[in-house]
Amino acid sequence: MDAATPLNAEAPEAGASQAVKTQLRLREMILAGELPGGTRIAELAIVERLGVSRTPIRAALMRLEQEGLLETLPNGGYAVRTFSERDVSEAIELRGTLEGLLARLAAERGAAAVLLGEARACLDGIDGVLRQPALNDEAFSRYVALNQRFHNLLGEMAGSAVIVRELERVARLPFASPSGFVVVQANSPQARDMLIVAQDQHRQVLDAIEHGEGSRAEAIMREHSRIAQRNLREAVRGQHLDQMPGVRLIRKRS
Repeated sequence: MDAATPLNAEAPEAGASQAVKTQLRLREMILAGELPGGTRIAELAIVERLGVSRTPIRAALMRLEQEGLLETLPNGGYAVRTFSERDVSEAIELRGTLEGLLARLAAERGAAAVLLGEARACLDGIDGVLRQPALNDEAFSRYVALNQRFHNLLGEMAGSAVIVRELERVARLPFASPSGFVVVQANSPQARDMLIVAQDQHRQVLDAIEHGEGSRAEAIMREHSRIAQRNLREAVRGQHLDQMPGVRLIRKRS
């Protein structure tokens, strides 16, 4: 260590890591209902609650505002945002549009064989999960991980860093990610049936990509997002607040 560097100075990498961890924890608190919609975020209270300094908290609050979970107040500071049902619906629609575009580009440009192989292996893993007559917590968690992996592979197959970056930004919006409402499927009587429908769409879009059918691949992914739209409608009717307290951030249509 340089003699001029204070012993208690925090390395830039450590500071950035702490800011990310703080951001994840604050997001978790908001979506778990620990910080209800409209709540003003008091920095000092968060410092005491999380046991970190103000610097990473301020960085985390700025990032959550950029994500759309927080809004700036006229007199300074932040408050937890609420969302209209239309806000969330449009975010899901935008995700479907971007994923459709990625699927079309992957089909038209030709996906790398290694990525196609990884996608097939991923879907084989989902098939294994869905062969169970009922999903326990462990199986459900594995489905979520594999589902996210497959959606990520679509971006890799298309080879478009620009579109992937925009998709990542959209998917950070509350409930807009591919698994944003999948917990609703897990707790509904038709849970396994809906996941099987989604899995069939996964298989169909991969087939379209392998055969260079860009328009078909795009249409399938646009349709795929409609499952999330259905789950949104179920969620805002208040059927799953115990499993998804963050749904309280969504204002119902008037």
